[in-house]
Amino acid sequence: MSVSNQFKNKYSVKVSKNIKVLYFDKKNIVTFIGSSLTKSLKLKVKILLIPVSNVIVVTNVFSSDASSADIKNIKKIQGTTISKIKQTLIEITYPLYYKLNLVGVGYKVFPYEQLENQLYFKLGFSHLIYFKISDSLKVYCQKSIRLFLFGDCSYDKLTQTAAQIRSFKRPEPYKGKGILYDQEKVSLKKGKKFN
Repeated sequence: MSVSNQFKNKYSVKVSKNIKVLYFDKKNIVTFIGSSLTKSLKLKVKILLIPVSNVIVVTNVFSSDASSADIKNIKKIQGTTISKIKQTLIEITYPLYYKLNLVGVGYKVFPYEQLENQLYFKLGFSHLIYFKISDSLKVYCQKSIRLFLFGDCSYDKLTQTAAQIRSFKRPEPYKGKGILYDQEKVSLKKGKKFN
């Protein structure tokens, strides 16, 4: 049996050859070095690096003294660790972005020139909505009805920012107006019919 087949399970992940992996055993920190980004993760459990086949295996050995609850939930901790590693590899390998569309008459978004990383929205309310974007994110407004969010931040931060912006005007189910993710379809309800 080959080395790669021996470690093929749900707690292992294959790393592409253009990403360098450094593992600091004493502090239990793994660092991924990509072509343009470097990201580190502090782990609860030990990992095993297999350089021959570029595989990372998450073990069930804790890095420090574990509580009885942690020992009981070792499978959950292993699953969370492997998903964090996969997410970090995606963040390093691919550019992350979100597209938001403003659907509705008069719904617009503009960059605020007086303050950097600030947007303001016209969403049919009697007031404007101002929103500050974090410094790790970049924003591009196209025709004031389409918003692109991108940057070298984590996937969590990007999706959280997109969800915050979307919460200003969620798509309503009767006309489909609001802030929609790109290629999102809103299933419309039928309105009441009066005879």
